[in-house]
Amino acid sequence: MTSPAINPSLPFVVFLLSATLAVTGCSAAAGPNSTSELSTSPPSSESADPGTFFPDVEHVAVTASGSSTFSFAVTISSPYDSPEQYADGWRVLSPEGTVLGEHTLSHDHATEQPFTRTQSGVEIPEGITEVTVEGRDQANGYGGTTVTVGLPGR
Repeated sequence: MTSPAINPSLPFVVFLLSATLAVTGCSAAAGPNSTSELSTSPPSSESADPGTFFPDVEHVAVTASGSSTFSFAVTISSPYDSPEQYADGWRVLSPEGTVLGEHTLSHDHATEQPFTRTQSGVEIPEGITEVTVEGRDQANGYGGTTVTVGLPGR
């Protein structure tokens, strides 16, 4: 009688699963009282298609240039960028989802990842103290990780 063959990759799969569980446990240990400079939200779960790509907003710096006018420096990561498909813009949203400003990118940034672009003269109505910045992909529209940031002086 012969023993069943053991798949040689099985130990690696067990190791990978253990490592994943360990990392997940470590990040969960931070708890609800953890703070960060920027608030980010993960990519939308609406897109289950693994071929769908969205740029991720990594960082947003805001400066006031008037009482209701602001400049935004937005860092985007879209490692899939190519002349065929690329991140082609970002927008600034109010807490209610109103578009307050948009920036259009006219070409890919395949050799510059992540990249930062600025938009000045964005009018933000009084009473709004924070905004969310969301990236756009030319093929799939808006999505990916967003960043919510407070407005200076408000």
